Amino acid sequence: MAEVRVRKVVKEYEGGVQAVKGIDLDIKDHEFVVLVGPSGCGKSTTLRMIAGLEEISSGEIEIDGEVVNDVPPRDRDIAMVFQNYALYPHMSVFDNMAFGLKLRKFSKEEIKKRVDEAARILDIAPLLDRKPRALSGGQRQRVAMGRAIVRNPKVFLFDEPLSNLDAKLRVQMRTEIKKVHQTVKTTTVYVTHDQIEAMTLADRVVVMNAGIIEQVGSPQELYHHPKTRFVAGFIGSPAMNFMPCTVVEVGAGLHIKINDKIVLPVPPDRVERYRPFKNKKMIFGLRPEHLFEYTEQGKPGWTRVDMLTDVVEPMGMETMVHFFVEGTAICARVDPATHAAPNEWLALTADMNQMHLMEVDSGKVV
Repeated sequence: MAEVRVRKVVKEYEGGVQAVKGIDLDIKDHEFVVLVGPSGCGKSTTLRMIAGLEEISSGEIEIDGEVVNDVPPRDRDIAMVFQNYALYPHMSVFDNMAFGLKLRKFSKEEIKKRVDEAARILDIAPLLDRKPRALSGGQRQRVAMGRAIVRNPKVFLFDEPLSNLDAKLRVQMRTEIKKVHQTVKTTTVYVTHDQIEAMTLADRVVVMNAGIIEQVGSPQELYHHPKTRFVAGFIGSPAMNFMPCTVVEVGAGLHIKINDKIVLPVPPDRVERYRPFKNKKMIFGLRPEHLFEYTEQGKPGWTRVDMLTDVVEPMGMETMVHFFVEGTAICARVDPATHAAPNEWLALTADMNQMHLMEVDSGKVV
């Protein structure tokens, strides 16, 4: 087990294109850290630089206190699980899992002990004599994980390991990976573009965008306290609603003015925080779950707002209702027993205690 430290790491390709732009990241011993972001954000490149599969342009990478910039991948004591499993088709499951140990001249007894233990953890002991072609996608992924576990490395690296699986199997394998980490507790760096995967697996999530780290934090911290509009919009499904607004003063309080009909009071405990932005054009953010059907038994900070519905999507445990406000698409998450119908007015409650206010140019949450 080991800490991983990334110090001012840059990856620049020919033509001056920077895929990673001087990032800093500390990953603690035993920690499960997920790098998440859209395609092209630099997350897989960062993982490959930690693995030694991609040369860094500048900066330093440390594993267990040792700078590994010039250390070849085989000597970094890491194990990587790839998106495409990378199993040898002519070998049995046992031989696939044992192959790396055989190359390192482990004894037959030690190899059998490690493979049997990994197979027990992953519940694939009955499959050890099969070839990969006789396995399902989920079973192949378990074998790939088993091949990494038997190495007992300092660090596990996962490169979008679930992206080739169907939706139901992805949910199942997420649980399996989390259970394995709770058992093995090896320092783990995991890359995905799926924010739900990131939120459910990670001790901490690293949100990347255009080669930089936007924010690092626990899943709850990123969800409730995003620092930028990008993080606010990327974390959460459906995404946060964003509306252009102006901060206006009404009496002793402040209000968020979306248009002449929608003027929402700022909670008293945020007035002084938002006062410097009075009369400025800003972005108002509110998650769909904080916009729900109106009830007269409200709470402090709850404000009624009437919307003309556009589309209603029943989803069983909840219903998503879509609107347009000043040409901007807005989504509310309401009770599945709602009587909402398209092209009708619906009374909603906006929970202003959960609002976010962002600068237009920088995207910074204030």
